[in-house]
Amino acid sequence: MGYDEQEYSQKFSLRTWKRLLPFLSPYKKAFALMLCFNCLTAFMDVLFPLFQRYAVDEFIEADSLSGIWIFAAFYLCVILTQTLSVLGMGRNSMFIEMTVGRDMRREVFTHLQTLSFSYYNVTPVGYILSRVMSDTMKIAGIIGWALPDVIWAVVYLCSALVSMLLLNWRLALVVMVIVPLIALVTAYFQGKILAWNRRVRKLNSRIMGAFNEGITGAKTSKTLVIEHDNSESFRRLTGEMYESGVRATRVRAVYVPLVLFLSTMAVAAILVRGGSLSLDGLIELGTLSAFTTYAVGIFEPVQLVAEYIAEFISIQASIERVTGLLDTEPLVKDSPEVIEKYGDSLHPKPENWEPIRGDIEFRDVTFRYPDGGEDVLSHFNLKIPAGTTVAIVGETGAGKSTLVNLACRFFEPTSGQILIDGQDYRERSQLWLHSSIGYVLQSPHLFSGSVRENIRYGRLDATDAEIEAAARAVSADRVVERLENGWDSDVGEGGDRLSTGEKQLISFARAVLADPRIFVLDEATSSIDTQTEQLIQDAIEHILKDRTSFLIAHRLSTIRRADLILVVHDGRIVEQGTHRELLLRRGYYHELYSRQFAEESSAKVLQ
Repeated sequence: MGYDEQEYSQKFSLRTWKRLLPFLSPYKKAFALMLCFNCLTAFMDVLFPLFQRYAVDEFIEADSLSGIWIFAAFYLCVILTQTLSVLGMGRNSMFIEMTVGRDMRREVFTHLQTLSFSYYNVTPVGYILSRVMSDTMKIAGIIGWALPDVIWAVVYLCSALVSMLLLNWRLALVVMVIVPLIALVTAYFQGKILAWNRRVRKLNSRIMGAFNEGITGAKTSKTLVIEHDNSESFRRLTGEMYESGVRATRVRAVYVPLVLFLSTMAVAAILVRGGSLSLDGLIELGTLSAFTTYAVGIFEPVQLVAEYIAEFISIQASIERVTGLLDTEPLVKDSPEVIEKYGDSLHPKPENWEPIRGDIEFRDVTFRYPDGGEDVLSHFNLKIPAGTTVAIVGETGAGKSTLVNLACRFFEPTSGQILIDGQDYRERSQLWLHSSIGYVLQSPHLFSGSVRENIRYGRLDATDAEIEAAARAVSADRVVERLENGWDSDVGEGGDRLSTGEKQLISFARAVLADPRIFVLDEATSSIDTQTEQLIQDAIEHILKDRTSFLIAHRLSTIRRADLILVVHDGRIVEQGTHRELLLRRGYYHELYSRQFAEESSAKVLQ
């Protein structure tokens, strides 16, 4: 059974709903007002049949208009009170929905900022976005609107039944016999309708996804000649949605007339029984009229309660997903003592941060990924003096990033220590270390905005002159020269208006502007042409001087000047030394270098 189907079978759990109390407690006044407005609205609704009873008995039956102006004045007051209470109810519900939804989104987003690098490495972006936006919106909507409706329905139902019992308990019993029957029918059909509607929504999401992929992947579809397959797949999805929609409509088409039939039967029973009592002089005609109105109106709240109970059960899945995300603990987190002194990522205390020189030491480090079955590093020792350039090489998927992830504290050792400037980095805050790291990724991410704004993320207080100097240092100014609006050119969402190579240059300039003590270049020149790469290589030698740096490289020609080369194979470091030393050993590095040199030579010949 799939995940979606499991959600349908959940039962109401008060413990799950209690998890929302921290988001609701700041708005106790708003909830109190909501309760008052809804109760007042329900009481006003209950009064109208009583006014109707009075009008029939005192004006129609008595064939007199005596006191009608007083009656009209009271009736008008009730209408105005009802109108104001409905307006207050709507305004209050909107306030609750907006504020609770806002607070939940803020809380979830803030919590996401504290989660470790590894969380984003394994969690799909769509899953996170769904929690932040879709689930919080559903929860806020059900609290802001469905809960007030249920309160109104319950209060109206109880008040109407009390009124009928006080008016005539015999007729009230007739209605009370029909109400449970309608409640059972409603509960049964609402479950069926809800199940089919959920399937329709699920299929609609799949259709939207297929539609999006069909548009964004149009070029790929045409080059692979799979237009017909895409069309058939889309046709099947829309066909399934059509069938599910028809089934949902058919169920509703049976349910609505059935409820109307039972309601009509209730009214008919009241008219028959009430008419008999009226003829015998045991009940006034106005009372019979009021009962008829109650009988017609009482079934709407019954349906409403049954419908929303199903929705409350359904929305529990959203509550569990959101609270589950909030319960997710960072894989890497600072101790309370460290947070007390150095602050955390959201409340830093930079005045207490010690300056970083860049000495890094791996001391008897053993590491195993949280979901891994064997050690990636075992009792590994390595000293990297400040200012050392360490290159990490190996085939794709060999595990080149593991060492860097440990050094940057994106992961922590399973056992052993990693020391920064002679101190275990777990005795310092993560932000203390991360603020001194410049990281240039193979697939860099740019934020929506201008080129200048994206580079300034490296150091928010940087001047325009410093931004331009950082760009020139890595030849990123050449990108700017080709853009229509220069430094103020919009890079687009995720930088999609620039090529991958251009994005790498911008991200490189951003890292240079930060002036970090530790540099990490992860395939940073993999998407740059050979001429620009040479310019960057010359800049790198100058920029990395006196800085500790890690170069993760596929092109071995880019790391020949490194002080230390670590060769990774099958997730383990198999060789280490300088470029010359490794070549002389004629081991795995020599094999990699020779193979790549031959491939590059062949490519040059073909050019």
